[in-house]
Amino acid sequence: MSREETFGTSRAYLRRLAGPRAFPGRYDEKVSDRPIGIFDSGVGGLTVARSIRDQLPRESITYIGDTARSPYGPRPLAEVREFALEVLDRLVDQDVKMLVIACNTASAAMLRDARERYSIPVVEVIQPAVRTAVTVTRNNRVGVIGTEGTIRSLAYNDAFAAAPHLALFTAACPRFVEFVERGDTTGPELVALAEAYLAPLKAEGIDTLVLGCTHYPFLRGAISYVMGEGVTLVSSDTETANDVYRELVSRGLGRTSTTAPSYRYEATGESAEEFLRLADSMLGRQISSVELVATGVISLPIHPEPSISPSPSPSTKETP
Repeated sequence: MSREETFGTSRAYLRRLAGPRAFPGRYDEKVSDRPIGIFDSGVGGLTVARSIRDQLPRESITYIGDTARSPYGPRPLAEVREFALEVLDRLVDQDVKMLVIACNTASAAMLRDARERYSIPVVEVIQPAVRTAVTVTRNNRVGVIGTEGTIRSLAYNDAFAAAPHLALFTAACPRFVEFVERGDTTGPELVALAEAYLAPLKAEGIDTLVLGCTHYPFLRGAISYVMGEGVTLVSSDTETANDVYRELVSRGLGRTSTTAPSYRYEATGESAEEFLRLADSMLGRQISSVELVATGVISLPIHPEPSISPSPSPSTKETP
């Protein structure tokens, strides 16, 4: 039996919901045989989906990319929080057994809310990458690159606070997402942009660089070329897949069905063809059809955004 590679039919609008979301459940299916739900602001989370498929080939996956409102990076965190919870509600409605927030900006904006709101495990992308960076650095000088929203949130600064012996240097690389979303992962323009973004981090003598956006692994070649062989790149896609594996095993949620797993991809954008083209190039598999998801609006209480320190701490520096 061949594996299912389709974008499933979806409801016209996400339901307006408030309060904690229970796991709805279907009585004809074991919890462990339900799919893993993966969410990203666009196509970048396909790197996480690919890593999860590589490590857990028997697991089914339901993926939603919010391409209609991508990129999240320049948006206010309160708006990102609303969009992200809306899409996660949809995944819970589809009876997933786990939620994977495959977007650094969304993780920074609403991880606490998601873990309070849903009764199923929630895995994010920041802590897994931080743990690996702390382990692999040799000179205790670590860099993080991400979207404007991720860097502005100070989420990585907070995560690295548990390792005060490290010097942390951060840089926003907003246009990287633009290149990935249009499928341009090589070329002189990209290399020139990478050199401009990464020059301050090179000057700080870092030996480890966290790719703090799930789009960035598609630019690994250009980033590695600019940083040089002496800098280890830590990718959140692989490390997040490791966390998914650990969560499934520790909770006894590994899929036991002997039928072939299914892979369902949904997108909120206007161009099914464009998403299909990017998905095919990134996953290396042909996907033949797509039906787009309409977005709705939910009413949520707004938490204040994290304040931005006027200057970095002695062990932390944000590059221009």
